[in-house]
Amino acid sequence: MGTRMPDLPESIGEHFFKPRNVGDACEPSFVGRSASFKCGATVRLSIHVDEAQHVSEAKFKVAGCSVLIASLSLLTEEIRGKTTAEAAACGQQTEALAEYFGCCDADKSHCPGLAGQALLGAIREYSNTVRQEWTGDEALICTCFCVSERTIEHEIHQGELQSIAEVTRTCKAGAGCRSCYPLIQDMIDDYWRERAIGISDVGTL
Repeated sequence: MGTRMPDLPESIGEHFFKPRNVGDACEPSFVGRSASFKCGATVRLSIHVDEAQHVSEAKFKVAGCSVLIASLSLLTEEIRGKTTAEAAACGQQTEALAEYFGCCDADKSHCPGLAGQALLGAIREYSNTVRQEWTGDEALICTCFCVSERTIEHEIHQGELQSIAEVTRTCKAGAGCRSCYPLIQDMIDDYWRERAIGISDVGTL
């Protein structure tokens, strides 16, 4: 006698047995990946972004459990039509997926997070590409919210900001996919390094 498949909650079964958006997004696409050493699952999520910076297509390939497949199916449906900043917020707030699925067994509680990690990876790849190809007058640091280097420098200098979180609160830079975190941190470090040198020079006069 064959082994009977365990019953799944309806919310999971709907997206597990008929998953949406399986495959690869159309080109040019941007890819994010995630994996779990705990269960051996692997995820590949690709997105296509239109000229208005909206996710026009999101698709995935996965080797994993029913909760992971359902999480990716629901997440890719949810982000379609959203800006990359809005999609990044979805990727950072995967607790909502866990709540939707009533998640679940403790062994599967990390699955929505894997889906979110892959999405954020894809958005970061997109953001890095946009940043490299940017030809505007001012250097673009945060692509999710179109925040320039000059704006961030102004906020750091004016408010004597010491952390990325403070920068994000003042001008939204870093509130999306977070690919700009290292750049923002470098700007903060440069400001305080230059200030320390200035203070030191004054002390030697």
